[in-house]
Amino acid sequence: MGLLEGDTALVTGAASGIGRGIAKALAAEGVRLALSDIAEKTGSALARDLGATFIAADLSQPTAPRRLFDAAVTALGSISIFVHSASPKRLENETALAVNEAQWDLMTSVGLRAGFVLGQTAGAHMKAHNIKGRMLFITSLHAATPRNLPHYSATKAGQTMIVKELARALGADGIRVNAIAPGAIPGGGFDANIAAFAEMIPLGRTGTPDDIAAMAVALLCDRFSGYVTGTTVVVDGGLALHNWIPVRADP
Repeated sequence: MGLLEGDTALVTGAASGIGRGIAKALAAEGVRLALSDIAEKTGSALARDLGATFIAADLSQPTAPRRLFDAAVTALGSISIFVHSASPKRLENETALAVNEAQWDLMTSVGLRAGFVLGQTAGAHMKAHNIKGRMLFITSLHAATPRNLPHYSATKAGQTMIVKELARALGADGIRVNAIAPGAIPGGGFDANIAAFAEMIPLGRTGTPDDIAAMAVALLCDRFSGYVTGTTVVVDGGLALHNWIPVRADP
């Protein structure tokens, strides 16, 4: 028996990166899955490999989140786990003075608007069907520390508050809502000098989707996190401990 045997999950952003890693980890723990992404070819291939359902969705479109959730319920019968990992690509040159309104709108529509609508819809579904459900949002160290990307940072900070609001609203129904803030995970939206980042990380390496997926399973499993809700767990190898101001060599 897997740690999550009998659960059913909707995972967004499942075609690549962290979302893909989480989808594979949940499948290994016995979860029946509905996977969603804008990348239909790679998402469909993963779904076939995992025996899951794939639902193509562009979450920047206003009606897409509710249609996605309805399609997932149709495929699985009910949803007991919701994971929001979807995020548009971003580039390091999208700084506070360079990012444009279209980039801002795309990032916030997928991360904030769709994330909230899906979380709200999932919460209502779980409550109505007396499901002791769990939700997980993939945020970022950017949620607490500005590092260039203002649209991404603002979205991740907003997701952190969505987690807290949903956790408070749904706790009495036994529904838990948490987040993971990954550090430097190459692939997906991460675009930086890997070697330089590794030098700043106390554990000496950048992370992998599997590092995040392992924590996702722990947070979604009542055996390990049954009394955890409304919080963000940082999984970064210690990157956030780095002193961004160079330390003087002399005393």
